[in-house]
Amino acid sequence: MTEKHTAELLERRARLLGPAYRLFYEEPFHPVRGEGVWLYDADGTPWLDAYNNVVPLGHARPEVVEAIARQASVLNTHTRYLHEGILDYAERLLATMPPELGHATFTCTGSEANDLSMRIATAHTGGTGLIVTRFAYHGVTSAIACASPSLGQYVRLGEHVRLVDAPEGGDAETGRRFADGVRAAIADLKAHGIAPAALLVDTVFSSDGVFTAPAGFLREAVEAIRAAGGVFIADEVQPGFGRTGEAFWGFLRHGVVPDMVTMGKPMGNGHPVAGLAVRPEVMKAFGQASRYFNTFGGNPVSMAAASAVLDVIQKNGLQDNALQVGNYLRERLAALGQRHALVGEARGAGLFIGLELVTDRATRAPATAQAAKVVNGLRQRQVLLSATGPQGNVLKIRPPLVFERQHADLLVERVDEVLGTLG
Repeated sequence: MTEKHTAELLERRARLLGPAYRLFYEEPFHPVRGEGVWLYDADGTPWLDAYNNVVPLGHARPEVVEAIARQASVLNTHTRYLHEGILDYAERLLATMPPELGHATFTCTGSEANDLSMRIATAHTGGTGLIVTRFAYHGVTSAIACASPSLGQYVRLGEHVRLVDAPEGGDAETGRRFADGVRAAIADLKAHGIAPAALLVDTVFSSDGVFTAPAGFLREAVEAIRAAGGVFIADEVQPGFGRTGEAFWGFLRHGVVPDMVTMGKPMGNGHPVAGLAVRPEVMKAFGQASRYFNTFGGNPVSMAAASAVLDVIQKNGLQDNALQVGNYLRERLAALGQRHALVGEARGAGLFIGLELVTDRATRAPATAQAAKVVNGLRQRQVLLSATGPQGNVLKIRPPLVFERQHADLLVERVDEVLGTLG
């Protein structure tokens, strides 16, 4: 693509879409097609995709494309008519979870799922107080953007929302420290006359910088919110569907059964499918007093796409692949610390990895500027990823679940190259 064409696209984008949209990278990337773990530009150059968890099966997965086309050629309508597709998928989805989670509701986006989860939580508990982590992201609806501080300073935090520190450390005291934060937040809500409704967390804490260790650290915090009359909502939009390798859902690593589980992104391999699973007793009050309808949520085409995704994950052992390749990749990234002082810690589970970059390992001072240079340096070397965390100093690595060792080796080689340019 010529510089002239890129400039024209940027001008059109600014004129037609306005200032709210953002682009990745100092030099924008323009893919024209995808296949597996690769994206291709107009010149046919392959780019290694180490970022897009929206396509866990890889780009343009034939089984999903065929399922969408097949169902679209027969019927696509809403959930107010009877249809086997939504029931078949709900049965399969709930079978991947503990039996306590007996109902499923479908939306189009994870934002909608988290929004709905809070409506259900409020109806069930009678409270409105919501506890999230300090740099959380849970969605963009008005009701949930106000509990997504990672959206930035101009998105006002709700008066009913309290923030707790992310579960850093990875030691035996991580769970206690996190639970202490939750208990303090509960006390502050009550001091202001606000009854707690829910603790809502992304179970890999991806926006906070990726925190997954030790497994089980969530239990004490879950006990604390329930003791206060609230519910626990596991946001599995990013960690779900086998990504952590150790379990199909991130919450299973912690030995807890949520009151609700929200999901989205990878659910349809790029097709907009999302939803939530809920304990029937938690759903009861909301279901009796309200109705839920989403024109496109749970439509036959979406259910066909989602079912095809489950087929491929389960039949092709992609959860185990995430575990094996993820462990290999994390070990190789950690080993870069022997060569580069900027490398602080490689953490994560399965194929959800955060590589923390620091200017001082003793103080863990964030290498924010250097992380941005790494992200853009990798883009120049045809590798795509991003950065996360409050200081933007953690490389966010969450490739399709079909990522193989050869792809991991290429990624590490390119990261090594870029770090070498920074001294």
